[in-house]
Amino acid sequence: QVKLVESGGGSVQPGGSLRLSCAASGFALDDDDIGWFRQTPGNWREGVSCISGRDGLPYYADSVKGRFTISRDNAKNMVYLQMISLKLADTGVYYCATAVCTSQSGVYYPTSDWGQGTQVTVSS
Repeated sequence: QVKLVESGGGSVQPGGSLRLSCAASGFALDDDDIGWFRQTPGNWREGVSCISGRDGLPYYADSVKGRFTISRDNAKNMVYLQMISLKLADTGVYYCATAVCTSQSGVYYPTSDWGQGTQVTVSS
């Protein structure tokens, strides 16, 4: 069964950091683009970052560029999202999914079902 499970969310103050993990099971994600998405209160789910399966190139939404770093460890079947300088606007539920990355800010097309996500809360 193809499954992606998110973890690592939590509550932090503005300026804080978190590292999200996306664990794949039931398939090897080596060749897959993997995207991180988030749903913030009152908004549609949006693309945050994406990493290419072909060449490992990262893509970022303008709103997180310079603050978030996506990476992958194919040997561990994992993808990560390191988040620093977190802002109140980053609060939301974060999801990972297999995806199709594009170079357009935040435009990533999910191709797998959504999991439970992991809650990120930034508050003072």
